[in-house]
Amino acid sequence: MSSEDLEAQEDELLALASIYNEEEFHRAESAQGGEIRINLELPQDFRIFAKDYPSNSPPVFTLSSRWLSRVQLGTLCKRLDELWQENVGSVVLFSWIQFLKEDLFSFLSIESPLEVTNSNKGKQERKKEGAGKDNAEDTEKDSKEQPDPRAIQEVDPRSNLLLQLLDFDEMQQQKAFDSKMFCCNICFSEKMGSECTCFKDCKHVYCKECMRDYFQIQIRDGNVQCLNCPEPECSSVATPAQVKHLVGEELFARYDRLLLQSSLDLMADVMYCPRKMCETAVLVEPDTTMGICPSCQYAFCTLCKMGYHGLSPCRATAAELRGLRDEYLKASEEEKQFLEQRFGKRVIQKAVEESFSSEWLEKNSKACPRCSSNIQKVDGCNKMTCTSCKQYFCWLCLGPLSRVNPYGHFNDTSSPCFNQLFQGVDIDDDEEFWSDEED
Repeated sequence: MSSEDLEAQEDELLALASIYNEEEFHRAESAQGGEIRINLELPQDFRIFAKDYPSNSPPVFTLSSRWLSRVQLGTLCKRLDELWQENVGSVVLFSWIQFLKEDLFSFLSIESPLEVTNSNKGKQERKKEGAGKDNAEDTEKDSKEQPDPRAIQEVDPRSNLLLQLLDFDEMQQQKAFDSKMFCCNICFSEKMGSECTCFKDCKHVYCKECMRDYFQIQIRDGNVQCLNCPEPECSSVATPAQVKHLVGEELFARYDRLLLQSSLDLMADVMYCPRKMCETAVLVEPDTTMGICPSCQYAFCTLCKMGYHGLSPCRATAAELRGLRDEYLKASEEEKQFLEQRFGKRVIQKAVEESFSSEWLEKNSKACPRCSSNIQKVDGCNKMTCTSCKQYFCWLCLGPLSRVNPYGHFNDTSSPCFNQLFQGVDIDDDEEFWSDEED
């Protein structure tokens, strides 16, 4: 910039500063310039006015909804404008509110049942069906119509509109419930709904204090399937949300875990890992006897819970063998085939034979007090000789007898078997009972 221009600017700024006061012209201190404020002088009869509600203009408003379309909202905006035109200069908000509350369904011709869809989803479906001529015309018509800017549709295309409406309805019902008085059917106290719990199905109401104690006892005892209405013969069950609200995080975690476990127990295709350190739920494929734990990778037999053994029969434990005979003899043909396939037919036969032998020995023999061999008494006196270890013993009390004087046990007055050498024996006059060979 030339020095002549700078000089001309400086002269002009000095002239403005001398003509106008500081309110009209304020020169900048650190730059070549300043700020000019101009106050207009109006003609003598010049008037100014504003369109204020309710004198001159309607209220400024917007209409929003999650379940009404923008077209419907725009129609409502026009109707509200008409109501204002009918009452210019008067307050109109109350009339608008009453119209929306009482006449909205009839004005928009909304009838039950009402189908609700997300707006974006509906547009996509219309585009898919837009091959027809009618749909093409509708699309062209919709594109030409500009929506009312006051109509706002509050819909998230990623959310489920029906669930939002149900949640809102439940919230409104809860508000109405909280504001009423109820009598607890347990403690018979009158309390506000905000201090009570209502079972969804039966509508029976109890105070939260009583239900909290009731739920806590049931959960600590492991009865998570019994959190139902205390009313006799009522089958309504508390929702998980109600339980969590009443018992707190710690007990609810136990309730949630036991409830899941009991649900899994009822599922035929779900088992638990046999390892005590794991016990993770395992989903078993149909028509197979192998389960693989997703946590510890242990492969096990779903029948015997031991390590997976392929097509080989399950190994029965001693306890299982003792009850196997009764289970097999009482089983149907189909159940017998299953047991034979699981344990093997030879194992089943052996278990049956051994159980019969064990029962016979238990009824007809006694164990030697020295070597525990099974001894059968056919006849003779109650002084017995073990065929295995040759130990003398009393058949009545199973006490060992002296080899020098085995009969002294029956002649001793302090013995429990005194004078009972022939107790329970049918004596023949022609038979000799005193020789050891006949014992």
